[in-house]
Amino acid sequence: MAEGILEATTSNWENEVLKAQGVVMIDFWAAWCGPCRMISPTVEELSKEYIGKVKVMKLNTDENSEIASKYKIMGIPTIMFFKDGVNVDQIVGVVPKQQLKAKLDSLL
Repeated sequence: MAEGILEATTSNWENEVLKAQGVVMIDFWAAWCGPCRMISPTVEELSKEYIGKVKVMKLNTDENSEIASKYKIMGIPTIMFFKDGVNVDQIVGVVPKQQLKAKLDSLL
């Protein structure tokens, strides 16, 4: 994982996401997914720009299929946004950095 990005897993999901205070952005991805690799640098940049304001995580859907199923992740990349443990929004597919920044800013 890149600096500033935490790995979300089935075992840490409750503590790191559902019990988290503030905004959590989770990138649902898989190693074989080309679009996931395209958006990854944007997620890394945002993790640095929002350090101390937003918790940025990545969840490998192949290794944590229970979580992906629970949240009905049908396409990846999916970027999901939680605020104080509540799922407030999601964006599916590769989107411009500005769109992700606007969503984060609206949640802060």
